[in-house]
Amino acid sequence: MTQRVYQEMLEVMKSRRGPYAGLDIPEFFTLVEELFDPEEAEINNVLPRKPAPVEEIAVKTGRSPEAVAAILERMAAKGLCGASRTSCGMLYRGLPFMPGIFEFMFIGGRETEREKTLARLIHAYKKAYAEARGIEKITYPVTRVIPVARTIKADNTVHTYDQVMTYIDKYDSISVGACYCRQAARLRGEELHGMPVGVCMWFGEIAENLTERLGGRRVNKEEAREIVDRCEEAGLIHMSRNTTDEIDFMCNCDRWHCEVVGQVLKQPRPGLVFNSGFEPSFDAGRCMTCETCIARCPPQALTMGEAGVPVVTVDRCFGCGVCVTGCPEDTIVMVNKPEFPVPPKTVKELAEALKSSS
Repeated sequence: MTQRVYQEMLEVMKSRRGPYAGLDIPEFFTLVEELFDPEEAEINNVLPRKPAPVEEIAVKTGRSPEAVAAILERMAAKGLCGASRTSCGMLYRGLPFMPGIFEFMFIGGRETEREKTLARLIHAYKKAYAEARGIEKITYPVTRVIPVARTIKADNTVHTYDQVMTYIDKYDSISVGACYCRQAARLRGEELHGMPVGVCMWFGEIAENLTERLGGRRVNKEEAREIVDRCEEAGLIHMSRNTTDEIDFMCNCDRWHCEVVGQVLKQPRPGLVFNSGFEPSFDAGRCMTCETCIARCPPQALTMGEAGVPVVTVDRCFGCGVCVTGCPEDTIVMVNKPEFPVPPKTVKELAEALKSSS
């Protein structure tokens, strides 16, 4: 019985897709047997992708709604399923590994032996998965960079979706939690290069859930802005879903540990699949050739040119503005990238774009 439920989970996690979807390798089974006890695995295997009430889920299990509700609440508290509080009651849904279960594991920033074990097992699974599948080609951007707004040249076009503060101003519910990538690295004993950990943000309904269940910390708008300033000073990249209207999270990513950035940098032309729509412009008369911008550039898209001014490799540049925020001479500004396409408005439009590009 126990073995069968985890074998069934393999197909379930394959169907949920996303990075590191189910793969028939030993590391998968070692991981899921640590993540889910047999009862939780059974429930996970019948959870739909769209939120559903307990009664609907219970019918698929032969268990009573009360028994299933207790298991679902236990899973939700561990980040093993999605949970939404509605006027009609609680709704639950199944999650992929990413984005989903892996990130939810570490939001609270705990450092127990269980979290350390999970960090090692997830890392081992991802490594084995990558070795088995090779580098997966990104055919259309799933995520996008949000530039540091104050770095953009005044006479350039700046849409509301190009500004971090748009999302902070829009939502009353904001939750902050640990960056999955850096927290998992810390649990494995890796060096964080001085990068802050508790700086990833969620907005709206998901922020409420993460605060209530997973150890997220509710912050007000002023605190959120202070966190953004700290991230920009540290040279982190603002990143979110590649849509303009439906944003419910913002990650602040580094080049050493970030899962998204790491996958993007494996692509032949990283700047084409992860970008803000802006690029740096340099004032040759003010540049002191200190090379601070070169050291800070997350995709390592800058080199010092023969004229003593940094040169940008556009196909590598993310348009994040990290080079600008570190420049002591205010030599750099961000300018609009010519003919950069407008991102999809909604998740549905993004899904259609992904489908047509595959």
